[in-house]
Amino acid sequence: MTTKTEPLPVDSLFDQTSPLGAGGPPDPVVYDGSARALRRRTINFAAKRFADMMYVTGLDRGSAEQHFRWRAVTIPGGLSARPAESADAVAKLEAAQHAGRIVIETNDPDCRVTIRWQDPALGDALTATAIARPGYGGILLGPHAAPRFDPAPIPRCAARPDHAWPVGDAVAPQPAIPALEGAADALFASSPGIYGILIATPERVIFERYSAFGRPDRVTPSWSMTKAITCTLIGRLIHEGWLHSVYHPAPAPLWRDPRSVHHHITLDHLLRMRSGLAFPVLHEDGRATLGFENSAVYQDATDAFDAAQRSIVATEPGAVYRYINSGLNVLGAIIRDCIERRGLSYHATLYGLLADRLGMASYQHSADITGNLVASGAGFATLRDYAKLGVLYVQDGVWNGERLLPEGWADYALTPTHAGTSYAACFRSNADRLFPDLPPDTAWASGASDQRIFILRQHRLVAAVANETDHPMDLAALNRAIVTAVGMVR
Repeated sequence: MTTKTEPLPVDSLFDQTSPLGAGGPPDPVVYDGSARALRRRTINFAAKRFADMMYVTGLDRGSAEQHFRWRAVTIPGGLSARPAESADAVAKLEAAQHAGRIVIETNDPDCRVTIRWQDPALGDALTATAIARPGYGGILLGPHAAPRFDPAPIPRCAARPDHAWPVGDAVAPQPAIPALEGAADALFASSPGIYGILIATPERVIFERYSAFGRPDRVTPSWSMTKAITCTLIGRLIHEGWLHSVYHPAPAPLWRDPRSVHHHITLDHLLRMRSGLAFPVLHEDGRATLGFENSAVYQDATDAFDAAQRSIVATEPGAVYRYINSGLNVLGAIIRDCIERRGLSYHATLYGLLADRLGMASYQHSADITGNLVASGAGFATLRDYAKLGVLYVQDGVWNGERLLPEGWADYALTPTHAGTSYAACFRSNADRLFPDLPPDTAWASGASDQRIFILRQHRLVAAVANETDHPMDLAALNRAIVTAVGMVR
């Protein structure tokens, strides 16, 4: 006699099959698009800018005020549009500061900047704070008084003034080159924010010029040039065997569940801005939209890596190019996870993997309030150290006789592989002939305000240029300066 077995009940709302991994995709972070939140981000960014200029780059208060430009934070752009910029909004910020409603205070002993914005229309006054600490750049605290980690000193490589550049830091005097001098004169005359320009081969610096507020030992902002550092760190981890191919699923700590759509995002998608990541934006009137172009990592005093991993997947991974910062900070979370799963010190190991191996003693990332070294931007270095990254790529990933990057990595990182954009893997290429007199395969690390590291592999030439934030640079004059140097080394 057989016993009839009753079927198990099937839930009509939830799939109760045992999960294969973690508990599904992470809850998203919603971008607050209210007027008060945007104003808070505006002064947060301004506080970081001032802390960076005064306590990282080392400008005095007068020079910082001269270089500072207000930037009004607006609602992030959608898939096919950039955020709207308003000259009127900037004028209102300038007027508010002039009237004393916005006050910028600096505390030199503590390397601290505090900005207060009092406006009856806003209710309570808004306060934003940023500090600077060695090795952590400018740390945005926003309304908080202190970071949520201990910014203890980080063991770093020492400068090597007794060794010739690029392995060391000794730069031999350069003979005068009249053609380059003339080209540099034109560039500096029409580029009011320029700190300096350096042009070199892998063997020596052939030209170096600084403005009145620049100098060889002054670290300058890189903004998104830092993305090229992050890309190179991914190459280092692949070469060390800590990561697999760039075409494997991106092993972000919050993306462990193979059922999640995030599992379809590869390292390549993140490096080439084709991840499809976005975030919901809640407007003042209650509407919700999708935001893509986002600089909240420099405006929100929060955990940048956690917020990035909580982005939603808005388009099919690999299908659409859209420049965002979130994808790079997912890579930052992956790098940190790779380091800490091996029981290593995160900050010291990250610097030791690349910057210290190249002798970039001046280089430092900016940290977020939780101690993550922001992977999408806001690093600092001297021009001599920025140029060392270019030399590594000119030498196909070999440094001082040792291979640091996988064979073929330079081709991968510097070459665009999709139609419709000149973007490569965290580098930009000259495929659209932005610099008309340079070869089409010229590539560069690019920062938001015309900071660049040019890599001309067929000519074995690098050029690094530093510029202060929100100041225009004469790109036609920059083109002429570099092409003049190309003619000198042919």
